[in-house]
Amino acid sequence: MLKKIIYIVVILAIIAVVAIRLKSNKETTKNKVYHFNKELPVHVQADTLKLESVENTSFYTGTFEPNKETKLSADIQGKINSVFVDAGSKVRKGQSLVQLDNSLLKLQLQSIEIQIEGLENDVRRYTILTQADAIQGVQLEKTELALKTAKVQRATLLEQISKTNIKAPFAGIVTAKLTEEGAYAAPGVPLLQITDITTLKFTVNVPEHELSNFKINQEYSLQADAFPETNLVGKVSLIGSKANMGNSYPVQLSVRNTSDLKIKSGMFGKVNLERISTAKQIIIPASAIVGSNIKPQVYIVQQGKATLKDITISGRIQNKVLVSSGLKENDILITSGFINVFEGANVTNN
Repeated sequence: MLKKIIYIVVILAIIAVVAIRLKSNKETTKNKVYHFNKELPVHVQADTLKLESVENTSFYTGTFEPNKETKLSADIQGKINSVFVDAGSKVRKGQSLVQLDNSLLKLQLQSIEIQIEGLENDVRRYTILTQADAIQGVQLEKTELALKTAKVQRATLLEQISKTNIKAPFAGIVTAKLTEEGAYAAPGVPLLQITDITTLKFTVNVPEHELSNFKINQEYSLQADAFPETNLVGKVSLIGSKANMGNSYPVQLSVRNTSDLKIKSGMFGKVNLERISTAKQIIIPASAIVGSNIKPQVYIVQQGKATLKDITISGRIQNKVLVSSGLKENDILITSGFINVFEGANVTNN
């Protein structure tokens, strides 16, 4: 009996020790945890708002593209006898670029010319004989039809011979030479690429809310990134009617290249939009906004406490926003230090 009592006492003692240890650990852990005191003032950075004049030059980036560009191929099959240009050559409209072998076609043309000459002589003789009732008129008719057929064959051969001389469809620069003398040309196989950069197309993607900044046939100032000192003028030729995946619309401008054609296809550039307003507005850093784009909000300091205010944004200038309502001059705007700021929090910006 005494032994049983001893066991019970030992068990109770162990339970008591464990309970005391757990309570001690809880107190230690509780003391280590940081408890934010909402009554203590939160240190923030703040600015007193003033009305500012808005002077801004916005721009859109884009890419220069050639006004015209095409890959030339032969309309008929044939061996290439001569290529008169190289990559980088300037060509004029109608200039001969590639000559195909046409020796067989010329021989066929000579044969047809001989046939035509003989048929024309036959027609003259048969006409005289028919008028004298020496032969039937049907023989003259058959000869006249044969003459017409021979002339069609001659015209066909002349057209084929003309197609062996491949000419430039417009003035430009040879930007790719895809064949050499001795190669075999066939319809649909590119031989040369001609690019016209005397006039360029400059395309930018514009958000829908800024699309009204562009008007058809209106002129804008442009610069190529590679030649920022060269001022170009672009005239709007196209405003897209369908948005891309980013909900932006393509706007295309026609740009006259410099006399030395130093603006190349594929170069990057920008079109400038100068917007100057003399009216003064409230301008705040975009980083001061704590709400969403749908419901933008900011904190201001009133009587030493943080107050959350709804604002209306009328525009953006780089990393700043224009506020049309919700703030006024001399309001103290919290610009940073929002971690512990909440509505009604005590704040200090000293």
